[in-house]
Amino acid sequence: MSDDIAFWLAYLTNGKHLTWYASFQFTIFAALAGGALAVVFGLLGATFRNSRFAPLRLVGGFYASIVRGVPDVLFFLFFPLAFEQGMEWLLATQVCSPGDIAAQTAAWPPCQKANWLLGTPEYLILASVSLGLVYGAFASTVIHGALRSVPRGQLEAAQAFGLSARQVLWRVHIRQMWIYALPGLSNVWMLIVKATSLLSLLQIADIVLWADRLGAPNFLPTVGLVHDDWRWRYYLVLFVFYILVTLLSEKAFAAITRRVGRGVLSEEHN
Repeated sequence: MSDDIAFWLAYLTNGKHLTWYASFQFTIFAALAGGALAVVFGLLGATFRNSRFAPLRLVGGFYASIVRGVPDVLFFLFFPLAFEQGMEWLLATQVCSPGDIAAQTAAWPPCQKANWLLGTPEYLILASVSLGLVYGAFASTVIHGALRSVPRGQLEAAQAFGLSARQVLWRVHIRQMWIYALPGLSNVWMLIVKATSLLSLLQIADIVLWADRLGAPNFLPTVGLVHDDWRWRYYLVLFVFYILVTLLSEKAFAAITRRVGRGVLSEEHN
């Protein structure tokens, strides 16, 4: 019995498993950064849709309508690739000579000097921005509806006290709308958490990719434990992980809702 325990302890603490455990930080970072950016983009999109200027309303409506209709996977692949190649093209205009371009045999980049080599940190940032852009469109719709739910009398009272339109927007309107927006934003947050399973599409060795690698059938004694297909066991760990994140998220949003609901009459937001 002690030999079995020692064996499994050694197996679960080998280098590959330690790397898998460390990759959980990528998922957490992408979710938190993507969620924060989604709120920022959502606020901007909702503000544009409520603007008195028609061009800004058009931009806000276009963002909310079009981005929501694009499949997550497509946008997740398109934006980082387009940004990377756009930066390489811009860099090529500065560092590539005609001779360098002529000597380049590959179709891209224009020359080797313009080859922008990205690592996990850079791809992780691009992934977070992609999540923020996609789910910011959903957040903008939620926030737009929440802004319309704020009682008109509160805004009129703020104007009567001499606040400017911008002050009414940021100091009263947006502050009051959170109690109406949080239920919808909690759903957006859960969608972002689920979308972090796509990180491996950006060459990030995330928890899903490592679970697939570690659980795949292995019949080579030289590379570790000989076992058949154990992927379902590793996926079960991920299943439990995402359930725990969901439970913690629900508690966190409940606490935030209680905090922002202080001083707001229940009949106004029920």
